Amino acid sequence: MPEIMSFGEAIADSNSNGFSKRHLLLGNGFSIGCRADIFHYASLFGEADFDGMSEARRVFDALKTQDFELSIKSMENGAKILPVYLPEAKATASLMLLHAQQLKDLLVTTIAGNHPENPLAIPDEKFWACRKFLSYFLGDSNNGGQVYTLNYDLLLYWTLMHDDMPFDDPINLDTNDGFGNDEDDFDADYVVWQGDSGSKGQRVHYLHGALHLFDSGSDLKKYTWNRSGQPLVQQARTSLERGYFPLFVAEGTSAQKKNKIRHNAYLHHSFKSFVGNVNQQKPCFFIFGHSMAKNDDHILKKIGYGKFKKLYVGIYGDPGSEGNNLIINRANGLAAQRNERYPLDIVFFDSSSANVWGSKQ
Repeated sequence: MPEIMSFGEAIADSNSNGFSKRHLLLGNGFSIGCRADIFHYASLFGEADFDGMSEARRVFDALKTQDFELSIKSMENGAKILPVYLPEAKATASLMLLHAQQLKDLLVTTIAGNHPENPLAIPDEKFWACRKFLSYFLGDSNNGGQVYTLNYDLLLYWTLMHDDMPFDDPINLDTNDGFGNDEDDFDADYVVWQGDSGSKGQRVHYLHGALHLFDSGSDLKKYTWNRSGQPLVQQARTSLERGYFPLFVAEGTSAQKKNKIRHNAYLHHSFKSFVGNVNQQKPCFFIFGHSMAKNDDHILKKIGYGKFKKLYVGIYGDPGSEGNNLIINRANGLAAQRNERYPLDIVFFDSSSANVWGSKQ
């Protein structure tokens, strides 16, 4: 059984080793720690209720995907093409369009059922505690540390925006996520990703997308509460009606996730940023709230082939539990992958001691 540090000891250890930066990779445990009642789920697909849409459910199987966008667009395109080959199948085409619309409604309903509608649903104290945790990576003194999240919920974004702390010494964070004003519409109710060349100072990366990011075709838009005044559910519904889909990588195999990342400029940029940092020797990495599951091997294996010297891995609860044994073995397996010129030292810390959402998680 490896030695388990406290989070504070892990931070102190990273300071004593003189690493140039601390980078952070977040998994679903980050969100579960805030609201286990709604964030403890495998995927939106797994939560969706397809009752009355058995054909639509089988479309996902036929396409071998759990991606709502791919399935909906395939149904809409199929409905256009089908009458060309089968003029008598107009009723079937109409049913496909109906199910495509119902899938959009189902997507919004599922999102709403698995997410607080707005930040007011989370106590301020939780956000302030989380900002303290993030300050070890995004604080002004961290010399450009990066935060990479595999979650597509809004908790990280809401925390970064929750800077109205009534303290004499508030916690300041660098919240640059690569988005800025649309140069053609400065007063728009959204901001747009500035692209590879315009996001050099980006320090926050949604590796699997997020529910507030929508692909409009020409731009990746980020909708914000303070610009639109609309809650998440309404923004999602309005965007889907316009044909815009939230950008997130649906749960599935590592290969499926990697394929989607490669075909989206924003996701690929963030992925390249992660790969670039694991291939630097001077920083260290922390992993918090991740089970080290194989469906994220497209991310985790890059650590095994990287060059940075030390990885701090959070484990929650009994270190001897089956889940934690898996995490420990997977982490040690990444170290075993390393080129002997770039050995990786693995340290485990108690996730609960980080008090990410306050004294009780």
